[in-house]
Amino acid sequence: MKNSTAVLPPFLVLDQLLQSWLLEDIGRGDRTTQSLLSQTTDLREAKWIAKEAGVIAGLPIAARVFQILNAQVSLVTDIEEGEYCDVGRVVARLYGPLDALLTGERVALNLAMRLSGIATATRQYVEKIADLPTQLVDTRKTTPGLRLLEKYASQVGGAVNHRMGLDDAVMIKDNHIAAAGGIGEAIAQVRARIPYPLTIEVETETLSQVEAALKFGADIIMLDNMPLEVMRQAVGLIRQKNEQIKIEASGNITLATIRAAAETGVDYVSTSAPITRSTWLDLSMKLEVDNCN
Repeated sequence: MKNSTAVLPPFLVLDQLLQSWLLEDIGRGDRTTQSLLSQTTDLREAKWIAKEAGVIAGLPIAARVFQILNAQVSLVTDIEEGEYCDVGRVVARLYGPLDALLTGERVALNLAMRLSGIATATRQYVEKIADLPTQLVDTRKTTPGLRLLEKYASQVGGAVNHRMGLDDAVMIKDNHIAAAGGIGEAIAQVRARIPYPLTIEVETETLSQVEAALKFGADIIMLDNMPLEVMRQAVGLIRQKNEQIKIEASGNITLATIRAAAETGVDYVSTSAPITRSTWLDLSMKLEVDNCN
């Protein structure tokens, strides 16, 4: 199962990030590579090999890392973005100046391993509810500086992105409700100030809060940390009042609980776990020692 709808942010946006990460690693220069290869312009081949099985993500980003160092570098994939690969499989092949391959290796691999780990974990969650109409949604619990890429990897794994940032949509949470003096007051104040067509989502923890969100016209209602039976009642109440309102379940969603939450009839189940709890997928780069000019 691959997700062909994942959208990679444009390099106009990503290049500044990639350049900063290369500068962090290179510093004042790659002492090892420059000392060994100061007089060579050899073009060499290398391959990336999967040392673990999992879903591959981030290959276009890895290719861009090398191309920023030297436009001569080409990366040809042996596996599609979002495809599951087995241990030992060749993921991609690179060809270009040896110094660029060696200098860019760590940054490119780090990004691909991190993103592949997220995509792999996300796929596990998606497969738990694949036969249900409910969709998996990610959250804003991301690594500072990596949100664009981590949410891209979440898409590759099959999830739907929740808001990218605070400016994408309105989400009225418990602290907002407390600060405003209630759900009705919070919705009224926000609606008077936000631009069209931003939606308003309200986080609810009880059936009385669900009723208030319905009364004051929330577009999306989140059922946060509700027991399953209460969640089912909330879904029934919302559907009876307004079938157009989207319903999101959230709070302590794990691989063990996601299906039960989805079976209550919600439209979305959101969790940070595939991003915050995933491990890197181990990949390595090996030079083809017999191929040189």
